[in-house]
Amino acid sequence: MKRKIYPILAVAFLMIAASCEKNPAPVVPEPEEEQVIFNTNEIGSGVQEFEITKDYTLKKGTYLLKGWVYVTAGATLTIEPGTIIKGDKATKAALIVEKGAKIIARGTADLPIVFTSAQPAGQRKPGDWGGVIVCGNATNNKSEMIIEGGPRSKHGGNNDADNSGVLSHIRIEFAGYPFKADQEINGLTLGSVGNGTTIDHIQVSYSNDDSFEWFGGTVNAKYLISYHGWDDDFDTDAGFRGNIQFALGVRHPKIADKSISNGFESDNNSDAPNQLPITRPVFSNITLIGAAAQDSRFENTTAYIDGGEFNPNNGSKLGQHQAAIQIRRGSNLHCFNSVASGYPVGIMICNDKGSQTQSAATDGRLVLKNIIIAGMKISGSDKDASFKDSLSVNSSTFDKTASESFSSSYFKQAGLTNLKLTTSAELLLKQPVSVAAGANWGPSAGSPLTGKENLFTDNILASAFFDKVNFIGAFRSDAAADNWTLKWANFDPQNTAY
Repeated sequence: MKRKIYPILAVAFLMIAASCEKNPAPVVPEPEEEQVIFNTNEIGSGVQEFEITKDYTLKKGTYLLKGWVYVTAGATLTIEPGTIIKGDKATKAALIVEKGAKIIARGTADLPIVFTSAQPAGQRKPGDWGGVIVCGNATNNKSEMIIEGGPRSKHGGNNDADNSGVLSHIRIEFAGYPFKADQEINGLTLGSVGNGTTIDHIQVSYSNDDSFEWFGGTVNAKYLISYHGWDDDFDTDAGFRGNIQFALGVRHPKIADKSISNGFESDNNSDAPNQLPITRPVFSNITLIGAAAQDSRFENTTAYIDGGEFNPNNGSKLGQHQAAIQIRRGSNLHCFNSVASGYPVGIMICNDKGSQTQSAATDGRLVLKNIIIAGMKISGSDKDASFKDSLSVNSSTFDKTASESFSSSYFKQAGLTNLKLTTSAELLLKQPVSVAAGANWGPSAGSPLTGKENLFTDNILASAFFDKVNFIGAFRSDAAADNWTLKWANFDPQNTAY
């Protein structure tokens, strides 16, 4: 009997094996990595529109960005600290993060991430490449729309908490190549980016258009630098409602745009100035350094404003410097605890295009409080491109019977505790001249910017986002310990060997 068991067992094992072979365990192949790098160090294949459609990590290194590189919905592009990305001029290179995509670019003070020109040191100019664009799903007041400076990417939705990723310790230099005539890309363009996104420690230098521009959205940001931009430093439009604290804007005396350059330019909606949601950014602790604060010979003329070594650039025309803060077309911008020095005009609150911007200031929907302006020939003006302290309720004609502009009279209201100083020197900034060595925009001992109290009593500043500091402007003092630009920022990118 025992001898007969073995053949039976053998048959049974064969049957089991056969049944297993009929239903083998599924083999899951390893996901194929998308090719993003070509010719060793080129981001993009060289086609004008290149898509990154899967998650990809760009390892630390030096790369050449070619064409319009899109990070598409569902994909995340991660960039390691210390990475340098040079924008190719011939292909108008730009990095565009589309709706539903993310960028994780988290540099450090010691290892910032740098986007810059591919031209040799000493030969770089504003507009050598495109720039960085991020599109999100937060709300704006123009519904879904194509982003400015981008040929295809839309932004806008209904999720104000949308998360487009992280931008931290990043420099963007010599951006702004026009993809069409008079359509330059900004240094950093943020379209309907939500407040789930993290943005801090960003420097935009020598942009061929605005340094920073927000179109709608709710994203917050800290520690921003606009350095020697061609047009505006901080431009807010289309219902942007984020918070910004600690920012520095520094003009080059010889550079201004034909559209007239400002520290702040803020609009609600150029076609419908009362359209909701209203543009209402909240800025605090901003330092704006204008041309006259850096050169006693400054004249706001085309003879003086010649672009210096940066002219001709890549498309933008030269013009004039205008105002530290220009608010128009229905914007309800709020700015607190800030200082501006050396602009032709301090404040402009304009009722252009049928807007009620001045009414918003009167009603408290627009607020400028604890602001110090210094070295301004004109405190306020009510008309775009006008250097007159005269009243205009329509930004077109002047009321000759009024003694001063609405903007000037608003600025002087007692409850706002604003202050005008005759000269920029009275601010006691350590060394505010950007075109000279050793620039330091921190206040020295005894400066009227320091030792303040009750700067954050307004309800709109109660958010935990705002650090409740006791100084006006972007810096506590001129000490190295209070200089948040150290190590990661670069104020001479023209001569940096990358």
